[in-house]
Amino acid sequence: MSHQPITLQRRLKNRHIQLIAMGGAIGTGLFLGSAHIIQSAGPSIILGYAIGGLIAFLIMRQMGEMIVEQPVAGSFSHLAYQYWGKFAGFLTGWNYWVVYLLVAMTELTAVAQYIHFWWPQIPSWLSVFFFFVVITLINLGNVKFYGESEFWLAIIKVAAVIAMIVFGLYLIFTASPDSHISLSNLWSHGGFFPHGFSGLFYMLAFILFAFGGIELIGMTAAEAEQPERSIPQAINQVVFRVLVFYIGSLSVLLSLVPWDALKLGGLEQSPFVLIFKQLGFSWAAHLLNFIILTAALSVYNSGMFANSRMLFGLAQQKQAPQFLLKVNQQGVPYYCVLVSAALIFLCVLLNYFVPEQALSHLMYLSVTGLVLNWAMITLTHLKFKNIIKAQQKTTRFPALFYPISNYIVLIFIGLVLFIMAQQGFMESVIILPVWIVLLFIFFKLKQR
Repeated sequence: MSHQPITLQRRLKNRHIQLIAMGGAIGTGLFLGSAHIIQSAGPSIILGYAIGGLIAFLIMRQMGEMIVEQPVAGSFSHLAYQYWGKFAGFLTGWNYWVVYLLVAMTELTAVAQYIHFWWPQIPSWLSVFFFFVVITLINLGNVKFYGESEFWLAIIKVAAVIAMIVFGLYLIFTASPDSHISLSNLWSHGGFFPHGFSGLFYMLAFILFAFGGIELIGMTAAEAEQPERSIPQAINQVVFRVLVFYIGSLSVLLSLVPWDALKLGGLEQSPFVLIFKQLGFSWAAHLLNFIILTAALSVYNSGMFANSRMLFGLAQQKQAPQFLLKVNQQGVPYYCVLVSAALIFLCVLLNYFVPEQALSHLMYLSVTGLVLNWAMITLTHLKFKNIIKAQQKTTRFPALFYPISNYIVLIFIGLVLFIMAQQGFMESVIILPVWIVLLFIFFKLKQR
């Protein structure tokens, strides 16, 4: 039995935190989800990701102001509990945990699609099961081992995206005049908004999914060395880097092949791989597929980490069973990892019984949870600021444009819910109030 105190260990360095955040944000939302957005929005997808990045940055700064003051495990839940109330902490913590179960399942399901590119005969559930075991074992190692694994997984995809942008620019600037490769592809095939602004507007929910995960920085706070310095650096740098990768990579790719010439089949195909395949660079397509595979594993790895730390934070607040507080000699909350892994295992079953529908269902459910998650962060920040102002205190990392930025975020979240309802995913919107009511009932039962 462990004789360690019930605590996590501060072993994550600034480089780990930077790459964990990027690892959470560059994954299936960009590499697979962008296929569906390109079909609807055309080149205006670039503007869509800029809008999504701005909203994500505003939320990150709101969250950052709070966690620099209180770098604790299960940060969102703890802050909502302290500055808003017991139910707010309960709701935020359990919702975040469920969201990252769904995100982990989504990324794990996407892994099977990438494996199919090479070996279509391998059943989805088998690929999912293999990588489920690998990532669970990584998360049972000490947090520094996790940080290193995530650092290198993220480095691979970041380096690959940069190389792809550079190679794409080389092809653009060395293309012959009679080639279809041209920057003009961004506006000459039906315009920048080929289906009007509505084509982009109705894709904002998908774009939101792409940025879900960037708030993982908050989950590293309790295990970060010098969080008051590393958290602000990570937040300020990571959002701009992600935007460069999203906007830069998509601008280059849509210049290489006109958006309406892409033979996209839907969510199961990556436009990144297909573009280079259509251009005749089969080696690049295979390399990119490998990179995208590591990207999905990186986000899944981050999701597993976030799940276990949120569960640990809930146990510290006595909002979850106390056996979850046990840590091993390396400071890993192993029961939290195993409980989260047991539920993620449902993804294996989902891919066994309904492999065709698994990815889309998981993406829509994830967006619903992310909407609530982001709303709770921005509302908790409003409560936090009221208390700080009443105490006449100053904070070390103030949010941008408070309180206007909070209301901008809330309006955007409302738009996303409206879009989901209009796009035929009303059941996902209805799930939101039902989920809140269910959690309220569980909260009341626990109180009794």
